[in-house]
Amino acid sequence: MTKEEERSYPREIQCGDEAVVLRYMTRDDEADLDAFAQSLPNHDLLFLRRDITQPKVLKAWLNAIEESSITSLIATRANEVVGCSAIVTDSLAWSSHVGELRVLVSPSMRSKGLGRHIIQESFIIAITLGLEKLVAQMTADQSGAINVFESLGFRAEALLRDHVKDRSHQSHDIVILSHDVAKFQAQMEAYGLTEAF
Repeated sequence: MTKEEERSYPREIQCGDEAVVLRYMTRDDEADLDAFAQSLPNHDLLFLRRDITQPKVLKAWLNAIEESSITSLIATRANEVVGCSAIVTDSLAWSSHVGELRVLVSPSMRSKGLGRHIIQESFIIAITLGLEKLVAQMTADQSGAINVFESLGFRAEALLRDHVKDRSHQSHDIVILSHDVAKFQAQMEAYGLTEAF
């Protein structure tokens, strides 16, 4: 069974008083995704491993989707990209059971629940991918994002001091959060709640 058969998209969600459509990202989204990346505050890009405002990085992301090493959702409002996620895996690594979750939300959609929706959908996708653990990283001052992740069961595992430098070469600390997906899935199955997926 493919991931598309297990979780159907597009899926419409309500964020505040706005309708947002979630679906899998494809190469056809390149121009819209570039516009979205260019519109984000520079600080938001720091918890990504690469600068997605660079065309070669964006192309590498879309190539990785086609190679199935990244599974990405895109959130649109009236055909404008307002958020996205990426679950990054490496089937050849010792940690092939772990996915790295990256989430970006447009400033205009913050505090409306979009980030929470994207994380929840990505979590369900991680289960369908057979992942046992999810990790997320962000700068230590991203308190809003940290609060959302923690409210969904992620817990702090590490603080990496001066781990990234922004475009003005200022250093920032990175917080790494994780969630035991396999334990959560086992608990849900024990309670007979697998239909929630």
